[in-house]
Amino acid sequence: MKKKEITVIFYGRRYPRQDWTFHWDQEAVDELLVETAREFLPLGIVIEAVREEGIVLDINGYGDLLNTVRIRSSGDGIANLCLGHILGSSPNRNLIEDIRRGVSRVAFAPETIEPEGSDKIVCHNCGCGC
Repeated sequence: MKKKEITVIFYGRRYPRQDWTFHWDQEAVDELLVETAREFLPLGIVIEAVREEGIVLDINGYGDLLNTVRIRSSGDGIANLCLGHILGSSPNRNLIEDIRRGVSRVAFAPETIEPEGSDKIVCHNCGCGC
């Protein structure tokens, strides 16, 4: 069975607004990724988490928060898309749910993700280039 590799990248976060912040539960995120990796491994899907804290983005709202989570899957032609690009808007603003949805979409339906550099604007002006 051919393996599919998905990398979830976490950029650093800075909250410049005094009236908005987000509690990032790293333990819950780590638990989700371990659980998802365990669940997807028998399907030939390997999930890896990487922290690139040297890249720091300003977070002014939940959409910006989604931009700090990137997903790569070279076998699917996904180089470094932000979670906001992969999902669009978040119905519940639940980070754990959104990461799970993004990884699952890349794993099982990458053809439904708008390609990088397409003419359609799907982003929320995060500066990621999508």
